[in-house]
Amino acid sequence: MDLTTLSDGLQKRKLKKRVGRGVGSGHGKTGSRGHKGQFASAGSAKPNPLFVGGQTMLHRRIPKRGFSNATFAKDFAIVNIRDLDDQFEPGELIDMASLKAKRLVVGTFDGVRVLGEGEVTKQLTVKANHFTKSAREKLEAKGGMLELIPPPKKPVRNKMGQGNRAVKIKPKPPAVV
Repeated sequence: MDLTTLSDGLQKRKLKKRVGRGVGSGHGKTGSRGHKGQFASAGSAKPNPLFVGGQTMLHRRIPKRGFSNATFAKDFAIVNIRDLDDQFEPGELIDMASLKAKRLVVGTFDGVRVLGEGEVTKQLTVKANHFTKSAREKLEAKGGMLELIPPPKKPVRNKMGQGNRAVKIKPKPPAVV
């Protein structure tokens, strides 16, 4: 024992494992990776918890049923008439842009739904994609203007595929007199 081996028990940093430095190091030859096998060579990562070796994965073995409409679902911002009455002046146009400016709607949405929670004391002009029955009645009772934004038109699908083809018209032969 000498002065270089003294310590107060606090280790400032832990040295990393030095592999592949000869058999005397304790981590030599195979570098703590074993002989052959999947993880012996570089570039192999530990498999995720769903990995089952060469067997077919669980999510492929389970039958798939049903349909998710999440791909086509519309996301609407919901606003109560109470908030519209508090934030806007009488006669002011209320649409998506003005709602975002007043921070009543934060984020990206496909449209606006107006709900009838609360009371209206002003005459408001509201432009939205949907109004509940109570919201419509309360806004119209105060003389407000409601403008319903129509949904986008559904594309016309020609299931026979004939609408996409160019029609060839054969010229008529000249009439013989």
